[in-house]
Amino acid sequence: MIEIRDLEKIYQMGEETVAALAGVSLTIERGEHIAITGASGSGKSTLMNVLGGLDRPTRGTYHFDGEDVGGFNDDDLADFRNRRIGFVFQSFQLLPRLSALQNVELPMVYAGLPPVERRARAAALLERVGLGARTGHRPTQMSGGQQQRVAIARALANAPDLLLADEPTGALDSQTGQDVLALFRELNAEGLTLLVVTHDAKVADQARRRVVFSDGLIIQDEKGARS
Repeated sequence: MIEIRDLEKIYQMGEETVAALAGVSLTIERGEHIAITGASGSGKSTLMNVLGGLDRPTRGTYHFDGEDVGGFNDDDLADFRNRRIGFVFQSFQLLPRLSALQNVELPMVYAGLPPVERRARAAALLERVGLGARTGHRPTQMSGGQQQRVAIARALANAPDLLLADEPTGALDSQTGQDVLALFRELNAEGLTLLVVTHDAKVADQARRRVVFSDGLIIQDEKGARS
């Protein structure tokens, strides 16, 4: 599904040049569950941003289902992010003035779905993540675990091909984190391709493949504990 070759991302920090990605090549098959690990500053979050279309590489190629993502213009890239990628972040990134239902609806608004269809789908997704009785609640009325479940439902709104999760359990207690990981395993078992960026070995152990970064390079790529 994904093929990147010789990917580089160079930042200019004053007089210093920093290679966040220093020539990364990686292939991801549809339906994989991959953990991306490594120390802070190793390049793992930069890779996630490039894969999700949030940032463009300095050099190298990125193909998604055969399409050259590097050749997309800004509008194409925005459409790619909205329709094909789901994002889950440590800080949830929910809009506090909107209800859970409205937060989940947002990607479908941008995709142009009719109101009746998007509300029904948002309600079904919240039911899917165990929040069917909380559709009218705002994020401030929810626990961290509930907010993350809303974020996961929102990430699934447009039936993405790839779910990218950046430290998805980092702001949660241990039990709630395990509940979120169990939901990820269910989604992956249903065929969703899942890539999780994490510092947590327990989170990485849930994946079927582990890719380790250091200084902008992949230094290890192996089957995970759950393979």
